[in-house]
Formats: sequence, structure tokens, C-alpha cells
Amino acid sequence: MADINITRQHGMTFGDARKAAFKWAEQAEAKFDMECSYEEGKTTDVCGFTRSGVSGTLTVDKETFVLTAKLGFLLGAFKDKIEGEIIKNLDALIAGKTPAAKKVVANKVAKKV
Repeated sequence: MADINITRQHGMTFGDARKAAFKWAEQAEAKFDMECSYEEGKTTDVCGFTRSGVSGTLTVDKETFVLTAKLGFLLGAFKDKIEGEIIKNLDALIAGKTPAAKKVVANKVAKKV
């Protein structure tokens, strides 16, 4: 299994960071066929996500986004590509921009299996 660990400082209020994390979850469901659950807390929110070959969490607090993911054997071969797309999309979300609406190559490969 391949692991992805990304931490980003966001510079937003907790409320705005929460909205951004929820938007990320919606995009993950729409673009990558993820099943997401979102739990709000007083100081920390956790978005869990899963689909065949990948599972993880996006944790948001008043200062950071922390994304951790475990990739299965097949998707592990595409770790660098997947990690690059996640970083690009998360950074765009933090900057207030809409990331490109395309699926990563690994998503197409995973559907063939």
C-alpha cells in the first residue's frame, strides 16, 4: 500500500475552512466517485472518504488541512499522479479558485478492474 500525507496551512477562519473542506468533499464525490462522510466538531472537522482502492481523511482545524490517504495495490502505482492532483486541487481550494474539472488517469484504471 502507498500512503499520501499532505498538510497545508490555510489562513482562513475556521468557518471558511469548514466550507472549503465540505466543498472538497462534494468535489471528491462528484469527480472521483468517492463516498464521503463529514463530521463537524467544535475545533476540528473530519471528512472521511473511500472508494475501491483508496480510503482516507481530510481533517480541518483553525489553522490546517491535513489529508491522509491509503492507496491499494493498483492505485499505488499512480501515487505520484494522484498526490499531485490532490495537492493542486487542495491548493486551489485554499486560494479560492475552482480546480480543473478532470478526473485523474488512475480513476479510469481503477474502474477497469
